Amino acid sequence: MYTALSVSFAAAAASAGMLFAPAAVSAADSAAVVIGQLEAEGFDVSVDRIGNTPLEDCVVTNVRNTGSQREFVRVDGRNDNDVFVPVIVRRSVVVSLDCTG
Repeated sequence: MYTALSVSFAAAAASAGMLFAPAAVSAADSAAVVIGQLEAEGFDVSVDRIGNTPLEDCVVTNVRNTGSQREFVRVDGRNDNDVFVPVIVRRSVVVSLDCTG
């Protein structure tokens, strides 16, 4: 029984896309590209910036993973023993920009 539950949990976690860290940021990418990539990966992006130059001229100085919101989803078990697994429904990051250029 425990083996089946472990397999069910692993399958649910894999299908839910339980990735916690954003992809690596390249120094050559503009801030607009980095923000777009993070949003495309499913992150809720907040921006912390210094200066007022246009976004495409800003330099990314830091990307911080600020956490994730999880909900428990029921996975049908055997013999009326339902199993609940955590699924990430929202991932947040803060992108720090230097726009003093």
